[in-house]
Amino acid sequence: MTDRALRTTLTEEIAAAVEAVPGVAFLRPGLGGRLRSVLPRGAGAANGGRTVPSGVRLSRPGEAGPWQVEIHVVGRNHVRTLDVARDVAWAVEVRLAGLLPGLEAPMVTVTVTGLV
Repeated sequence: MTDRALRTTLTEEIAAAVEAVPGVAFLRPGLGGRLRSVLPRGAGAANGGRTVPSGVRLSRPGEAGPWQVEIHVVGRNHVRTLDVARDVAWAVEVRLAGLLPGLEAPMVTVTVTGLV
């Protein structure tokens, strides 16, 4: 699996884990997500037809270092923001541990950008 394909797969898995957390309304749409609705159909074909979920940024400074994951979510206003952030971070850590066993724990940063 290529590095790009691995990142896309991990990003999709992380997004699914985040969206399953109670209290998360949705991942914050980025500029690409906002423009995607304006672009003509088939514009995502450059990525093999797959669109990378917005609200998840995944990086790894070196091959031996831990993954760095940035999550931007919008939470539900009836749930404490701190609880949502903690639950999202835990869900991401668990999902990555299951997908990449034996690697160093990821560095997860969660930002709740709004409430609905």
